[in-house]
Order: sequence, then structure tokens, then C-alpha cells
Amino acid sequence: MARPYKPGPKQFGFAVGDGNDEQVRVGDPQEAYVAFSAFFRGRESATYTIIDEVSGQSLVLMPEQGVIARIESADQPRSEYLQIDRPNRYLPSAMLFFENGYTGLDRFGQWFPDLADLDASPETRGAARAATITTEAAAVEEVARIWAASGCVDPSDQHYVFFDSHDLDDDRAERAELLQLIEFLGLERVDAPAGAAGGEVWVRTDPRLDVECARWS
Repeated sequence: MARPYKPGPKQFGFAVGDGNDEQVRVGDPQEAYVAFSAFFRGRESATYTIIDEVSGQSLVLMPEQGVIARIESADQPRSEYLQIDRPNRYLPSAMLFFENGYTGLDRFGQWFPDLADLDASPETRGAARAATITTEAAAVEEVARIWAASGCVDPSDQHYVFFDSHDLDDDRAERAELLQLIEFLGLERVDAPAGAAGGEVWVRTDPRLDVECARWS
């Protein structure tokens, strides 16, 4: 089990591998975020590592590879990897780490235990992720997570719109996962209206989604 992540004043290490590292002591996550943002934007590096030595947790941003890694080195060591499809997601991941450590990133996307897993196509990754979700409760929660990241409710309040205004080339892995979970849950997918973006997925409202999506709104 991961060591509990305790809020309050913390000391973080910021590293880029060239010896020009920083140690900061901050009073809250926002202060840590501001400090790391300046560190991140002021350098050109293949990797940026945030280290919380007290908890034994780290976050590694790898912009050249389009990857984020989260590492738990204490107790039962583990690491997981996430493919990033938009550059503007790196700093939000850091904020989640500052707020709640390793587990703060649980809902950030599709995590995999091996970096090699990310070599698969987005559609293969999405299907593999969906296959790990075997209960209705977990599937509903995952669908709500995907919706909260980029969705909305249509003006009629009759449909949940996933990947609002996104093209088909966006969010391919999460779209593949969503389509499999829609089938698993027996949700009713409907045709998007004329003029909708090509990547949108429209699903008729369902009481199970209503409750869970309300938690994410």
C-alpha cells in the first residue's frame, strides 16, 4: 500500500538531469506549482522530475516522448506511465501531484504499468484499458471521468456529449475506451447532430451517469 500523502509544508526537488537542480520548501500546493512552473518554463530538457523524498514519490515529465511517469519508491515500489496528447497537460499533472501525490493522478488518464505499453496504437491502448474495468460501478466512474475532461450536456439536457468540439484525431485512446464501456454498460449512443465536431460521442442520459457525472461537475 502506498504511504499516505500528507498535506502541509513540504520540500520538493526539481531535477532535469544536468546538475542544475533546485530544492524548494513550500507551504501549499499552489506555491509549489508556481515554483515548478518557473523551473519548467525556464529550461529545455528531455525530462523534468519532481521528487518528494519524504513520501518516496516522484513525477517525471518527458515532453520529447509525450509521456508522464509517476513513481512510488517507498513500501511497495511501483511506476506507471501515461501518454500525453497535448502539451498543455504537463503542468496540470504537476499540480495534481503537489495536491495529492501519486494517487492525485489516478483520474488524469489511462495509466499503464510498462512504458512499452505506450507503443501500442491509441485504439489498442483504449481497448486494453477498458478490458481492465470489470464492474458496473468502476465503468460508470471511468465514463464520468472521461466526460468531465472534455464533455458537456447538450442544450436539451437529454444527452451527454463526450469530446465536445474535438476532432477524430484527438483523444483516440480514450474514445476507444469509452466506446467499449458504452457497450459494457448498455448505454444508448445516438448520432451526433449536423454540425457537430467529428470526434464527439453523444450518449443518451442515464440515471447512473447522472449521479456520477454530477460528482465531477
